[in-house]
Amino acid sequence: MSKRKTPGLNTGAMSDISFLLLTFFLLTSSINTEQGIPRKLPPPKTEDAKDMKVDINKRNVLNVLVNFRDEISVNGDVIMVSDLKARAKEFFANPSNDPSLPEKVSKPIDGIGDFQVSKGVVSLTNDQGTSYNMYVQVQNELQRAVNELRNETALQYFGKKFDALDSAAQRAVSTAIPMNISEAPPMDYSNNGGK
Repeated sequence: MSKRKTPGLNTGAMSDISFLLLTFFLLTSSINTEQGIPRKLPPPKTEDAKDMKVDINKRNVLNVLVNFRDEISVNGDVIMVSDLKARAKEFFANPSNDPSLPEKVSKPIDGIGDFQVSKGVVSLTNDQGTSYNMYVQVQNELQRAVNELRNETALQYFGKKFDALDSAAQRAVSTAIPMNISEAPPMDYSNNGGK
C-alpha cells in the first residue's frame, strides 16, 4: 500500500501579497514622532567671544527660577505657575513703558511698519531636581505668553490670528514679538541650602 501525498500549498503568492500590504500600510500611515520644545540654542563660543563681556541692562532680563521643590520665583518673587503667563506677557509687552520693564527699540517691519520691539529676555533656570511635569508647565506658560502677544499683534495689524496668517505675515509678527527665552544649564540648589 502506498502512502497518500497531501497536496501542498503554494505560499509564494501569499508572501508577495503580505509584502505589498505591509508596504502599503507603511507608506500610507503616519507615525507619530514626539516633537521637542522649539528653542534657539546659543551659538558655540569662539575664542574672541570668550574674552568679551556682554553688558545687559538688568531691566531687560526676567529671571525665572524653578527649584527642586517645583517652586517658581520670578526676579525673587515666589509665584504660582498659573501667574507666570501674565508676568511674562506684561514683561514682554511693557504696555505703559514702565522703566522697571524692558526697553523697546523701534524697528521697521514689512507689513507692519515701525514697531516698538521689546529687548526683554526671559532667563530660565531649573534645578536638577525640578520635575519634568513642572518643567513642561513653565515652558508652556512662557510659550502661551508669547502666543497671546503674537495673536494680539496679528489681529491688530492683519485682522487674523497668528495661525491663520500667511508665512510672510507670520514672519513679520514673529519679528515684532520675538521668542526671547534663554535657558541656563540646570543647577543643583538642593545642595546649596535649598535656595
